[in-house]
This record gives sequence, C-alpha cells and structure tokens, in this order.
Amino acid sequence: MAMISTARPPVAGLSQRLSMLIVLVALAALLFGVERFGSRILVSLLAQAIIVSALAFGVGLLIRVSGLVSFGHAAPFGLGAYGTVYALSGAAPLPPEIGLPLVVMFVTLVFFLIGLVISRLEGVAFSMLTLALGQAAFVAATKFRSLTGGGDGVIIDMPRQLYGVHADVLQSPYGMFVVGVALLTLVYFALNIAERTQLGRLAVAIRENEERVRFLGYRTRVLKAGVFAVSASLAALGGVLFALYQGFVSPEILHWTFSGSALIMAILGGTSALWGPVAGAFAFFFLKDGLADVTTHWLAVLGITLILVTIAWPSGISGAVQFLLARVPALFAKGKGR
Repeated sequence: MAMISTARPPVAGLSQRLSMLIVLVALAALLFGVERFGSRILVSLLAQAIIVSALAFGVGLLIRVSGLVSFGHAAPFGLGAYGTVYALSGAAPLPPEIGLPLVVMFVTLVFFLIGLVISRLEGVAFSMLTLALGQAAFVAATKFRSLTGGGDGVIIDMPRQLYGVHADVLQSPYGMFVVGVALLTLVYFALNIAERTQLGRLAVAIRENEERVRFLGYRTRVLKAGVFAVSASLAALGGVLFALYQGFVSPEILHWTFSGSALIMAILGGTSALWGPVAGAFAFFFLKDGLADVTTHWLAVLGITLILVTIAWPSGISGAVQFLLARVPALFAKGKGR
C-alpha cells in the first residue's frame, strides 16, 4: 500500500514553533500585565473573551479538521451551562467537583451520537442541519420553564468553594480569566498532540478525500462523529465557565446568533493554527467594544472589517502571523549572506 508523506517543510514547522512560542510569551505577559495594570473594564472584557473563545475554539477545530461549518454550536455551549445549573443544585446526586466534568462528558456523548447521524452530510446541508438542531435546543429551553426558567432564565446556587477555590474567585474577572487561560492552554496542547497521531492525520485525510480513505478500508463516519463531539466538548467547557462566572443562565446563549458570532471569531482568527479562533475571539470582543463606543452601527463596521480581513488574509490572523514568521528564516539567510 502506498504511503502518503505527511512531513511538513522545515520552514513551515519553524513558523509553527515560533508562533506557538509567541503565543505562550503573549499569554504570560498578558496575565502579568492584567494583574498589575489592567482596569476593571479591561479585565472584564478579557474574562468574557476567554470564556467565549472556548466556543470559537470548538467551531474552529471542526473547520480545521473536518472542513465542516457549524451554525449550531451554541447548543453544546448552552447544554454545558444548563448542566452546570443542575450539577450545582441540591437535586444533583453527585458533588459538583464530579458533576461538572460529567456534564462535559455527557454533552460530548450526546453530540457524538448526533454526529453519527449528521456526519453523512457535507457543506450547506450539514450547516443547515446544525442550525436546525441549535434552534430546536433554543426553543426547548424557552418552553420547559420548570427546568430552564424559560425566558426569565435561572439563577445558579453557587457553593462556597469549588475544587478548593472560593466561589468569589471564579466569579471575579481576573480569577475567571486565569482559570480560562489555564484550561484552554491544557486543551491546546492536548489537541496539538492529538493532531500528530495517526487518528489526527486520518481525520485530515478524510477532510481532503473521504472516498479514497473509505477505499483504503477505514470507517470514516465514526471518526467524523468523534471530531464533531470533541468540538462540542470545547463549546460545553465554555458553557460551564460561563455559568460559573455569570451565576445566571438564560436561553439567549442558545440562539443561532450566538453560534454566528462564534463562527465570525473562528473566521477572523483563522484555522491555519489551533490558536487562531482564540485570537479571533479576543479581536472580536475588543473590536466590538471599541466600535460600540464610536458608533451605534458597530455591527456594520464589524462586518466590513471581517470582509476586508477575509480578502486580505484568507487564513485570518493566525495565517497572517504564520506568513510573517515564515519570512524570518529568509531574512536571517540574507543577513548571513552579506
């Protein structure tokens, strides 16, 4: 059987390592700078951005690995948030420290089963079906008032401590920002390792030519459903963090517009690097906040900005950064040649 080489060019590998190093240094500087010099508004924006970036991370991962676009990832985000409400309530049979991971695992399992069904579809059909599923979850959340509080939402009964951390820390902007950065960093490195495994390379091969992978004897549907489930688990993690930080959950987080915002973040950040959607989430939040102070038509300006970024840098912020870093070895080579 002929083997397809998956080796990357040395320059591309170097640019990826440099971009990873820059991201780590930027995160360390950001954590230090926010604690010392950040205003309350800035820290609040960063906390919101790190929470929603988990959702954008899930959407971007699905695009990156499977080439599929989801308009319904607000559903796992909302299920994670409402699952947190139940895990922290007196009706929960298990301690919150056990219940919260089980919430993410339950959402992952549900969307794995859903993925087994909808993974047959591609392109617009897949996107529209995810949109329908997301809106079905939104309608269910507004109708079942006994469970979700309906349109009024539900207030979370926060415990005094969670995982040995006081609840006030989790509901403070800086505390949630640190927790969010730590969790997403762990997720980032886990996914970075997973991409280099045989299953990770096989998932990319399915994206490129699923029919040929089937011809080689692989069952593609299970792996596609697995990728869909992992992307949903990231969104569910964001929902758990959202519920812990806000202490309140309403059906608004299940609406399709929230999924659309996450998709914009993923496109803005780009999916050429794993960290791209996270960068897109931060850019989206600060653009939104800055434009809202200048004009009431900030959505139109944001849309135009997104179009310009897509035209100038089709691979988004991460693609632009990697393009610039790929030129670094050439610059050093020119310097040595003089």
